[in-house]
Amino acid sequence: MIEPVLALIVWSMVMLVWLYARRLPSLIHYATTEERLETGEAVRRLPPSVQWPADNYNNLMEQPTLFYAVCIGIYATGKTSFDVEYFAWLYVALRILHSLVQATVNITIIRFGLFIASSAVLCFLSLAAIRLVFNF
Repeated sequence: MIEPVLALIVWSMVMLVWLYARRLPSLIHYATTEERLETGEAVRRLPPSVQWPADNYNNLMEQPTLFYAVCIGIYATGKTSFDVEYFAWLYVALRILHSLVQATVNITIIRFGLFIASSAVLCFLSLAAIRLVFNF
């Protein structure tokens, strides 16, 4: 059960590298003065496509924290089931797809659909975990 957690952590690190690879060259180009960096003007002047990987990295630091808590809780109990592991891997896959959409084309309706789908999967994972841990 720890494997999906580690997979999403590794993916988050991939997005961290991606955001710096996209952002640093543009920041160097737009941030010609220290004042622009301090006031945030340089970041506001970045093209949206340069900001997308950073936005996605921020997203990966939000809702997935619940995923980590549920999975580590399940792992700590030593209990597992096919449906719990299936939902965990499905959540990881949907978050990776969400990242790829947001960091490349950023089509809002697709991104929103993937977010809703991953949220639903996280709900099902949480319910399956409760059922598993409390023997419902």
